[in-house]
This record gives sequence, structure tokens and C-alpha cells, in this order.
Amino acid sequence: METFVHVLDLIGTFVFAISGAVAAVNRRLDIFGTLVLSFVAGNFGGVARDLVIGAVPPAALTDGRYLLVSVLAGLITFFWYAGVDRLRSPVLLFDAAGLSLFAVAGAQKALGFGLNPVMAALLGMLTGIGGGIARDVLLAEIPQVLRSDLYAVAALTGAAVVVIGKMLDLSYGVSALAGAALCFGLRFMAIRHHWNLPVARHSPTSRAENGPEDEKTR
Repeated sequence: METFVHVLDLIGTFVFAISGAVAAVNRRLDIFGTLVLSFVAGNFGGVARDLVIGAVPPAALTDGRYLLVSVLAGLITFFWYAGVDRLRSPVLLFDAAGLSLFAVAGAQKALGFGLNPVMAALLGMLTGIGGGIARDVLLAEIPQVLRSDLYAVAALTGAAVVVIGKMLDLSYGVSALAGAALCFGLRFMAIRHHWNLPVARHSPTSRAENGPEDEKTR
């Protein structure tokens, strides 16, 4: 079980590290900045999870394979960006797969440390979205995971399936597979059909777009 969770972590790390490196190259960061962003995107979610549950020092800081996987993803993207960019659609699918792997692995690890079901599901979601949030914050952008294509919702759904499976005494393999499949499917359909959660109609942005005339009608 521990080995299986560890493998999921490493695969998810590589996928998210690529997304961080792509964002760095798009913003014209140098090679050091690209490697930093690839490591942050690939590992911040897992580091945050381990700190919260008391699994210290975090696995990403004690196991050199996490650093190796992140650096490898950063170098591949930096030197062969054209090839990676041509795989934009597959990369989105890999990103969805990484989100699924991180969400279920994070929830399982939280349950293993004795967290209650609700907190374990939330921590699984945090594991999945933490790297993306850190990546966008470093780039001075509003985190995409909070505003695009049901990203956080898909992660929470996948983690919740793992937690429910634990409560029903299902094997981890079954619940993890079901949770990952549901998370991936929801994220894939959201990307394909541009599903998003509702946004407030009367937001500050809409006021700014309406201009002074809108204020006069009040």
C-alpha cells in the first residue's frame, strides 16, 4: 500500500512539474526559474499535506526522487518546449491524471494518519491543487484552480470517493481506482465542455465595465 501511494505521488509530481515548467517558459523565466517553478508546482501540494498531518520532514524534502523527477520535467520542458507545446492537449489530459493521482493519494495518506473523513477529503483536494496555487502565486496570477473548469471540485470529488470507500471498508485499490476515474472524468468533461461554477453577476469587474453610467442609475 505504501509503495503504491508513493508511486502515485511520483507520477503526479512529474506531471505537475511539467505544468509549472510550461508556465515558466511562457513567462520567459530563465532555466533556474523554470526549475524552481517545476519543483514548486510538482511538490507544494504534497509538502503542504505532509506538514498538516505531521509527516515531517515532508517526503519531497527527504526523498531525492521527488527532486530528480521535478528537475527532469523542468529540463525536458526548457530544452524541448516546442515538442511539449505541440502536446498541449495531451498535457491537459496528463494534468487531469496528475490531479486524480494526487487527490486519491493525499486522501489515503491523511486517513492513514488518523484524520477524520471530512478533513481527509479536504486534504486530498489540497494535495491536488496546492502546486497549481503556488505556481500561479509566484507568477502573480489569480490561481487557475480557483476559477477554471471545476479543478478543485474534481479533486475534492475524487478524494471524497476514497474516504467513502474507507468508511464502507472497501479495499484501497477499489476506492482509489474509482476516485481517480471520477476525478479524471469530471475534469476531462469540464475541459472539453468548458464547465465552470457560477460566478456572481454583480461583481466589481462588471461595475468597472459598466462605468459611471451604471453608478448614476443607482
